[in-house]
Order: sequence, then C-alpha cells, then structure tokens
Amino acid sequence: MMNDLIIIAGNSNLSLAEAIAKDLGGKPAEAKIGRFSDGESRVEIGESVRGRDVFIIQSTCPPVNHNLMELLVIIDALKRASASRITAVLPYYGYGRQDRKVAPRAPITAKLVADLITAAGADRVLTIDLHAGQIQGFFNIPVDQLFASDVILEYLSATYKKEKLVVVSPDSGGVERAEIYAKKLGADLAIINKRRSEPNEAKVMNLVGEVASKTAVIIDDIIDTAGTLVGAAAALIEKGAAEVIAVATHAVLSGPAIERIAGSKIKEVIITNTIPLSEAGLACSKFRVLSVHKVLAEAIRRIHHGNSVSSLFKND
Repeated sequence: MMNDLIIIAGNSNLSLAEAIAKDLGGKPAEAKIGRFSDGESRVEIGESVRGRDVFIIQSTCPPVNHNLMELLVIIDALKRASASRITAVLPYYGYGRQDRKVAPRAPITAKLVADLITAAGADRVLTIDLHAGQIQGFFNIPVDQLFASDVILEYLSATYKKEKLVVVSPDSGGVERAEIYAKKLGADLAIINKRRSEPNEAKVMNLVGEVASKTAVIIDDIIDTAGTLVGAAAALIEKGAAEVIAVATHAVLSGPAIERIAGSKIKEVIITNTIPLSEAGLACSKFRVLSVHKVLAEAIRRIHHGNSVSSLFKND
C-alpha cells in the first residue's frame, strides 16, 4: 500500500475492508472503533493521518443507524486529525430506498444521509449499485458509483449455459437493470408485473415474456425480506421455467428472508459481499457470495493517484 494512502475499517464489514487493503498491498490502519457502555460510538485512530489520503470502508447495513453513526464519527475524527482527503467507501448505501416523497409529509431520507456524510467532513463518496441513480445528485461532493455486474456476469457465464438463460426483472422498475444483464449474456428478457400493497409486501400479477424450459435469472439490486423474490420464483416455475436462480448485489436479508429462501423454489441466490452474510445465511446452502473487493481496490487506487475511474463504472 502507498505510504500516504490509509484504509480505515469500520465494523460493518471488516472482512471486505481487509481484502481491499490486502489488494492494495497493506492492511487497515490501527484504530479502536467500538462503543462506550451506553452504546455511543467510540473512535480512536491509532496512527497519524495528517496530510494523508484516507478511505473509510463502511457499509451502512443493519444495524443501519449504528453503522451510519459510526461512519460519521470516524469521518469527524479524521477531519480533526488533519487528513488531507476523506473518502467514504460505502459498498452498501443504507436508506437508499427512501429517495423520494411517496406520501404527504414523508422524508427523503437518502438525501438526509447524504447531507450528514457531507456535513461530517467527507470529501468524496465511493459506492456500489445505488438503489436510485439520482442519489448521486443528493451530494455536493464527488460520488463514484461502481457496479457489481461484471463480477456477477463472470460467474453466470462460467456456471450456466447462456442459451438456456432468460433474464427476469421482478418489477417494472428493474427493467433497465435486467436489460443490461440480458444484453451482456445474450439472453431473452422477461418482466414480472406486480402490485405492492404496502412496504415489504408485494403481489405477483402477470408475466411478460417466455420462460418455459429455461433457467430464469431474477435480477435485482437488493434482497430484503425476500417476499417479492420468492413470489416471483413461484410464478416462474408455474409458467414452466426449468429452474430459477436469483441475483442481487446487496443481501439485506431482514426478517424471514433466509427462511423464505431456504424453503423456496430458488436453486441458487448469487449475492456479493457488500453486506456480510449472517451465520444463518452462511448455513443456507443456496447462497453463493461473490467478492467486490478487487473493483473497490482498483477504484481506490485510481482515485488516490488522480486517474480516471470512468471505465470501472460503465454499466451498458
């Protein structure tokens, strides 16, 4: 690792931070990051960061509020220690689904989080697969959004026969994402039309496209409670799909998600390590975890040297 580049590992995703640092030729900086007895975040950086280029690796995944607060406290500590530049590396951007007003007097929390990160003192943000692209515009500092698609496509191409695949969007909002995968795989596209009655609840309504005798690949950015995913898989099997696999960058897996997936028709769930898998998730044989550490490390290397990162976030 370059002498003036520092990696700080928040507690949300230590294994990913260590893999990134190793790829850069070093290890995360010495730091005591934990909690006081009353639950407040406690941060003490164990080495000088004065005049250095610092990258904080911290997914704002569950427990979201604690990990977000820990990130803000780390940024403040680094700012007060005279770091020359502070980049918040957020493999998963929590609150990203609250990106617009969906009801009267509702917040736009994704914007609030952007304001908090900026106010804390971050100079730049590096992230993967934002739920909504407009979140980049919520910041008044540079935001680089990377995509996990190349890592996932490499695995799909090596594991499944392309001529047997059909890419499926689980809702109309994900069609653009599914089209990108279908184009790169040379596969057909299908769309599930659903109606969501309330948050985390969805009802599958109709299927547009042909999936009979095919391996259906459901593409999404986030798996949360897995209700939509499991319902989509059941609908695809009913329509004659030979098998169903699921792909998502961020495995939030809250509530009954793992239990639902384990008991579902889904053959395999391909996710990345932007969010660490729980013990229950690790015990479920259906999950295949791919690492995004190399693309993040390369982006950090280029940002540090002032080189272009545009080639890393092309997703078309």
